[in-house]
Amino acid sequence: MTAYTKHARLPGQIVMLGFGSIGQAVLPLLIRHLDLPDEPITIFAADANGAEIARESNARLVVEAVTPENYRALLGPLLTKGTLLLNLSVGISSTALIELCQQNGSLYLDMCLEPWPGGYVDPSRPPAQRSNYALREAALALRQKYPTGPTAVLTMGANPGLASIFVKQGLLRIAAENGLQLSPTEAIDWAALARRLDIKTIHIAERDTQVTGRRKQRGEFVNTWSVAGFIGEALQPAELGWGTHEQHWPTDASRHGNGCDSSIYLNQPGAATRVRSWTPLEGAYHGFLITHGESISISDHLTVWEDGEVAYRPTVHYAYYPCDDAVLSLHELAGSNWSAQRTRRIIRDEITCGMDELGVLLMGNCKGAYWFGSRLSIAQARALVPHNNATSLQVAAGVLAGAVWAAQHPNSGILEPDDLGYDEVMQIARPYLGDVVGVYTDWTPLEGRGQLFSEDLDRDDPWQFKNIRVH
Repeated sequence: MTAYTKHARLPGQIVMLGFGSIGQAVLPLLIRHLDLPDEPITIFAADANGAEIARESNARLVVEAVTPENYRALLGPLLTKGTLLLNLSVGISSTALIELCQQNGSLYLDMCLEPWPGGYVDPSRPPAQRSNYALREAALALRQKYPTGPTAVLTMGANPGLASIFVKQGLLRIAAENGLQLSPTEAIDWAALARRLDIKTIHIAERDTQVTGRRKQRGEFVNTWSVAGFIGEALQPAELGWGTHEQHWPTDASRHGNGCDSSIYLNQPGAATRVRSWTPLEGAYHGFLITHGESISISDHLTVWEDGEVAYRPTVHYAYYPCDDAVLSLHELAGSNWSAQRTRRIIRDEITCGMDELGVLLMGNCKGAYWFGSRLSIAQARALVPHNNATSLQVAAGVLAGAVWAAQHPNSGILEPDDLGYDEVMQIARPYLGDVVGVYTDWTPLEGRGQLFSEDLDRDDPWQFKNIRVH
């Protein structure tokens, strides 16, 4: 039997919300790498899916939906000092849970900032209020109310989460290639480094090639991770951190007019917005500009301020090409005027081949664009941890790293992945990320353009969003 390193001791128990693909994926990792008390992990889920997996791990599965009306009565008695609440669900307000944990002295971690049900698609609310920007501002505002509370790690999965760690790793590698030996520690140092390297644009560039012998059916949404989670973020407005190098304002874009002002949003869903990007194995591709928290936090953390004005900030956004069945599912979703399919399926055990190539593409440096990230195949994922596919294990690795970090630093307040020690996080997650590589490319979004049809391009600066967006 393999002996696994226990990275940290958790004084209290673990309470997990949600037991879908990610909850089932991360459970074995928590047991492997955290020194836990004798009490079983308590899991709250809306259905009994995964009950056998919970029993295998001696976890207590409570089949009961967590709602605005019952969350305090249901969770409050369990959230004692030192307990870790893992919010791996959809449709449970992150800010409500963060505040409850701050009041009870409990640790907290989530993979993304969630509203209560309907928050993403409520037509009575304008797009700005349905954005990840608004959710982030509300969560970070709790720092004023609880400046010295227990550790709460926000949006810590693969992306958001490890993407912020990959950016720092990538910046250090580019710096070394440019003869710079630096040891940045604070956000201001990382921002100055990105500016010095002339990083204009950062994509979270992901291509998922996992396939099964059972293809998507009509009226079915297929995905390699949470279907409800993907549909929710796909229907939010497209969001991106807006860089200081940008010269062409999108006609359908708006600013929020409050908070850090690091990002903008487009007046259309992310699932209707395509962008050009690149990964080493896929090459050039058209991905979906799906809103993600890291697009906002990375652009905010890499902002250089001078005399009260923004002097430098990169454009940052997600460029997601999901598995082929998920692409078909998105096209069907759009074709039904964004009315979600009733049948939903997460593929895991039936996957026959493929991988998730997930990294960050840093563009603008004189040496070319640089992709840094994880290539994890389905075969590697299955050999490493049960109940996983390549996508879920990358997310689970980020959750594990965040949970260990919280246990090791229990009194650090409300944090984002960008605030964590990148080397500590990477050390925990690295064994579960497959091949971690950095690759330079001479690709730009101008490659092959204007040949069959004339295009309105800015050829003086390839990294303008105008050139990257697919019209």
